[in-house]
Amino acid sequence: MTEPAITPDLIAAHGLKPDEYDRILEIIGRVPTFTELGIFSAMWNEHCSYKSSKKWLRTLPTTGPQVICGPGENAGVVDIGDGQAVVFKMESHNHPSYIEPYQGAATGVGGILRDVFTMGARPIAAMNALSFGEKDHPKTRQLVHGVVEGVGGYGNCFGVPNIGGEVRFHRAYNGNCLVNAFAAGLADADKIFYSAASGVGMPVVYLGAKTGRDGVGGATMASAEFDDTIEEKRPTVQVGDPFTEKRLLEACLELMASGAVISIQDMGAAGLTCSAVEMGDKGKLGIKLVLDHVPQRETGMTAYEMMLSESQERMLMVLKPAMEATARAIFEKWDLDFAIVGETIPEDRFLITLGGKVMADLPLSKLSSEAPEYDRPWVRTPPNPEMEPVPEVDPIDALKILIGGPNYSSRAWVYQQYDHMVMADTIVAPGLGAGVVRVHGTDKALAFTSDVTPRYVKANPVEGGKQAVAEAYRNLSAVGARPLAATDNLNFGNPEKPEIMGQFVGAIQGIGAACAALDMPIVSGNVSLYNETDGQSILPTPTIGAVGLLDRLDDLVAGVPRDGHVLLVVGETRGHLGQSALLAEVFNREDGDAPAVDLDAERQNGCFIRDNRQWIGACCDVSDGGIALAAFEMAVSGNVGLTIETSDCATLFGEDQARYLIATSFDKAEALMVAAGHAGVSLQSIGKFGGDALRFGASGATLADLTALWRSAFAAHFA
Repeated sequence: MTEPAITPDLIAAHGLKPDEYDRILEIIGRVPTFTELGIFSAMWNEHCSYKSSKKWLRTLPTTGPQVICGPGENAGVVDIGDGQAVVFKMESHNHPSYIEPYQGAATGVGGILRDVFTMGARPIAAMNALSFGEKDHPKTRQLVHGVVEGVGGYGNCFGVPNIGGEVRFHRAYNGNCLVNAFAAGLADADKIFYSAASGVGMPVVYLGAKTGRDGVGGATMASAEFDDTIEEKRPTVQVGDPFTEKRLLEACLELMASGAVISIQDMGAAGLTCSAVEMGDKGKLGIKLVLDHVPQRETGMTAYEMMLSESQERMLMVLKPAMEATARAIFEKWDLDFAIVGETIPEDRFLITLGGKVMADLPLSKLSSEAPEYDRPWVRTPPNPEMEPVPEVDPIDALKILIGGPNYSSRAWVYQQYDHMVMADTIVAPGLGAGVVRVHGTDKALAFTSDVTPRYVKANPVEGGKQAVAEAYRNLSAVGARPLAATDNLNFGNPEKPEIMGQFVGAIQGIGAACAALDMPIVSGNVSLYNETDGQSILPTPTIGAVGLLDRLDDLVAGVPRDGHVLLVVGETRGHLGQSALLAEVFNREDGDAPAVDLDAERQNGCFIRDNRQWIGACCDVSDGGIALAAFEMAVSGNVGLTIETSDCATLFGEDQARYLIATSFDKAEALMVAAGHAGVSLQSIGKFGGDALRFGASGATLADLTALWRSAFAAHFA
């Protein structure tokens, strides 16, 4: 097949700017072949090169005594003691999920699971953070159904418990939903597998499923805005097969145990291109690939298609030559393809042949190290105008609006479609706070959470970035877990707009400050930019996935309120209503500043919860919806009424940070008061559990009626 001529239109279609193409000409000293243009396009797009974000990502804290491997590998690795490590990462599949919701979400789950088991870890938990448009938007219902079914369909078949996450709705996501997938796995700390190739003349081996044309150009598509040509992009969405992935997991772990693996890399974005280049570049070696040997499920595939295909369930490995027969036997046993498709070479070359013809011959290191890196212009987000007064409203009526809407009603309709008990180690399932999974065969457990409040980030990126980390810290602390580390999934609009780049910079500054103050280094992550449709950006959504450790199962705080328990609030309540759920849901307003985050108070109050867990019956962090929503959810969990003494909406619905609600018996409440006095922590009694009604001052409703509304509202909108 004759390759097309390289024209300005073709260059632009590959997402390359004229000056970037000029740089390619300078590097290779000639016009690239069509395959070479595709390779450069894949390696230099935003999704793979992080060219707009690298400068700022370097400012994040990424190290600590608990960190075994920080950013740069397939996933982060953190020590959990006893020779064990947790391996985890969060990554976006936004554009594919908007174009083809089921497969986009499914392959997002598949990709993040591969990132984890590529490191030698068996996946033990998954989460997802989903952002959709308004509930009445014509596309939202289709997206919700497709994405939720895709997440469940892949994860359930693969066999990993889905133990938490988020679902939000806002008009800013009408044209661009967000699907952020998280996975975590367990590995022996001294048996982590990395992607850097080593040794000259070592076989490069293709593992897993066959290569097709699905997903060709997917990484480039993910680095562009949407417009009215969106339907033309459908072929760039991959197709997943969770049963093949399950076999690939077992085969890879068996192969790793055999000692045959020198290095291994998931074929994710940009497929064979990115995996081969990363392995070679990290090992300071060249790679030669003979595409005739690549297992293909379609006939007549070109070099361009094979190099850029994002077909799923595939790995690339550098193998110890003496172990070839052993490795091949393992993959044949699992009915998966095993093919030697190339070798490592000493020269700095990425040499691709097909049918005896050289299709690409490029300096391999330049594909990675010479990728453009931009210091894009940015402007700091201006402060919001002073907030207008908030009208008086009956607090129970306000609560009903919150729990009867899609943002704060029960998510049971979503998570009941996910298997959260497979593997039989789930201790705390989805529904309230962090999910918790036992470390199999031990007395330890791991807690997982995912958090961000996008309207805070838009109003004040620095404080919003801090708050995302702080809320993750609180969710882990509320179940008694010691926060260990975090992964970030940074979803923003077009970075070429200074105001969008300013949101990104501010959020990074806030995230970095909070991670440093709370000893939660960022060990992995993903940046997703150009989340815009027809020039309309999403809300800035820097999702934080975080992991915490319970050294003993007895340390878990997972009780529920009981009749006679008192309700205590840890932390100071000032009644901050700027950018609150009350404003957004009840008054359709998004004004005022985001709440300030006092990182010293966050750390102090989180330590107080963990240090005094023996006195705590039940605990919940206070975030969206303030005390009112958190207290209602606690009452529902224990199926017991609650009376709070105040009806002041600022006190009830204010979203001041660094706060927790505690339910406990009267005598234990006294012990907590004494401990709080010694620790310098604000602790107040604000209510009492009992009866069958929820009362805020003189306003009240039966808990049964409120619970029925909360439980039915989401399904009423989307089922």
